[in-house]
Amino acid sequence: MRIPALPRPRSLAGQLFAMQAVLLALVVAGYALFAYISNQGQAEEAARRQATAVARSVADAPSVREAIRTPDPSAELQPYALRVQKDTGVDFVTIMTPGGIRWTHPNPRQIGRPFLGNIARAQRGDTFTETYTGTLGPSVRAVTPIEEDGRVIGLVSAGIKVESISERVREQVVALFSVAAGVLVLGAVGTYVINAKLRRHTHGMNATELSRMHDYHQAALHAVREGLLMLDAQRRVALINDGGRELLGLGGEEDVVGRPVADLGLPAPLTGALLASEPRVDEVHLTASRVLMVNTSPVSGGERRGTVVTLRDVTELQALMGELDFERGFTQALRAQAHEAANRLHTVVSLIELGRSEEAVEFATAELELAQALTDQVVSAVSEPVLAALLLGKTAQANERGVELVMSEDSGLDDGLLPRNLPPRDLVTILGNLVDNAVDAARGSPRARVTVTARTQGTELVLRVADTGPGVDPAHADLVFRHGFSTKPAPSGGRGLGLALVRQTVLRHGGTLTVAQGEEGGAVFEARLPLEDDGAGRGSGNSGNSGNSGDKAWRTAGQKA
Repeated sequence: MRIPALPRPRSLAGQLFAMQAVLLALVVAGYALFAYISNQGQAEEAARRQATAVARSVADAPSVREAIRTPDPSAELQPYALRVQKDTGVDFVTIMTPGGIRWTHPNPRQIGRPFLGNIARAQRGDTFTETYTGTLGPSVRAVTPIEEDGRVIGLVSAGIKVESISERVREQVVALFSVAAGVLVLGAVGTYVINAKLRRHTHGMNATELSRMHDYHQAALHAVREGLLMLDAQRRVALINDGGRELLGLGGEEDVVGRPVADLGLPAPLTGALLASEPRVDEVHLTASRVLMVNTSPVSGGERRGTVVTLRDVTELQALMGELDFERGFTQALRAQAHEAANRLHTVVSLIELGRSEEAVEFATAELELAQALTDQVVSAVSEPVLAALLLGKTAQANERGVELVMSEDSGLDDGLLPRNLPPRDLVTILGNLVDNAVDAARGSPRARVTVTARTQGTELVLRVADTGPGVDPAHADLVFRHGFSTKPAPSGGRGLGLALVRQTVLRHGGTLTVAQGEEGGAVFEARLPLEDDGAGRGSGNSGNSGNSGDKAWRTAGQKA
């Protein structure tokens, strides 16, 4: 037996429509009921006033008093009463003797018979009203005396049947319900139009589905590590997740929702990318401490509604790419050196085969001394392993590109001096990019040379790289550190990232980076990094004899090589 599927809950718009329609119907029905009851009471009160006014008018008429004094009052009063009844809209006008015997009645056969109702108060000179069932049925009537010279000479009763009053009320209620029905129809149409629009905005989902989607939305928003930023049509922050706050350095406590992007204090290039109307794909931008991959996509539905921005942190990726470039360059240098070594070995073998052993030994010894001198020059100046390895690799790369890389005479950096808060990766980023930039600038110049200085000065680590290239235009002294700026033709991957990464790394460690004109006409880049340690004890070294063991180790390694 197949179990029938439960009906899907109505959409939120449908539920609201039903709720609003029921509420509107109840309001209209309640108002109609109240109006019916109120009109019923008002109609009875109006009938009492009307009957009293007619009865008093008849009692005060001089013609009525004159007719009463005649031998046959009914002959004159009956036509008069019928005429008044017709003109005033009452159902009966009865004129009677002080004892209650009728002189007039709508039914002529009732003339001369006793009046059905209370007349005692009228006989005492009072006017009163009552609801009583007489010959014409239940009616609202007024009874008043006809007085002359202080005595009652007759009585007048005028009344309106209850059926007539109810008929008037029914007519009013029918009109009221017609208006109420029109209001209900108009309200239902308006509610349907509004809810149809709401249905489009909620995609026909019910309240449970919307609540579940909101929970999923919040969970996904806070779980995604990548940054997510949504801007409205006025370029204000409409939504930002925890990853976006962290990547943009906005802090978790700062309320940025609703603020314009231009007021967030982001770097100008990054702000320009976020404000751009066209989409951006995998653009690299720098903040004070991160390298971000930015993608933007406009949100449109007939009109521009905003922009969705995704942010990815590629700081570590860029650092690894830098190390990979260094390793690749070092490998190319080793390959070139291996090629040169093979040529030199063939030369030695050929000299031996020619019987020139002494010349072969002299040639091989000179090559070994040249290689050892290069190693000794670097290691004696910089015994910090990471920097020494970096400079040896860069020296070989520079040599292959026709540039001489030398250490300055005042260089001196011992092993164990650098604090833990200055990781080797950051040193590779700073010095490696500065050397690469200097080698590119020095290529093709007379006596192409790059001079590297690595030393300590007080509580600072000084890394200085000078080249013999064309130098830096003073007008570009600040621009050279911006991402994307370069005076060289841009390859497919773009230029202008190396120096920007150097500045970012230096600033992250609280240092300074400057550029000036060198004595030989080229540019001199100088980075100064503080050496204050975090208390772990690694940065307690000095520029004294603490570096001898490292120097010896590197010399031994060079000799074994």
